[in-house]
Amino acid sequence: MNFTEKTLKSELIYNGKIMDVYCDDVEISTGRKTKREVVKKPNAVAVVALKNADTILMIKQYRYPVEETMLELPAGKMDDGEQPLETAKRELAEETGYVSNNWKSLGFIYTSPGFCDEKIFLFLVTDLKYTEAKPDEGEIIECCEYSLKEVFEMIKENQINDSKTIAGLQRCILEGAIKL
Repeated sequence: MNFTEKTLKSELIYNGKIMDVYCDDVEISTGRKTKREVVKKPNAVAVVALKNADTILMIKQYRYPVEETMLELPAGKMDDGEQPLETAKRELAEETGYVSNNWKSLGFIYTSPGFCDEKIFLFLVTDLKYTEAKPDEGEIIECCEYSLKEVFEMIKENQINDSKTIAGLQRCILEGAIKL
């Protein structure tokens, strides 16, 4: 079965600071024509930062779109021309103050592929050394330390609902980096 779709026309309908929205005319494999709304965003990274075998760094911050203070992995968007690992190192240092030379890629996820092209690259980092946190201007965050048991309990109790955080931790379990 052919699942591909052919773009016939793509129109930018919103140009924003962190995203653009397009309305595309497409032809699906049956020949039928339809429309697709697509949000285009810069790619991003998320970092599972383990201080030791049982302690993880998390970021607490208010997320305006959902009107909640969320607990998440350190994360951020990639700058133009920046490679995922460069972004991960930069974001970890900015948000937590920690640096390391011991990085492992955990692959990537698409955040909402039904309407958005954003890809988040996931990383595991260990052997952390503290320098100094330097959050971006306008970023009000708190770096917190939790035991892995606490974090997984908060996920179970629906207190952590951030998809990149849950996916990053799941990838660590699959890689054998986290033992439950």
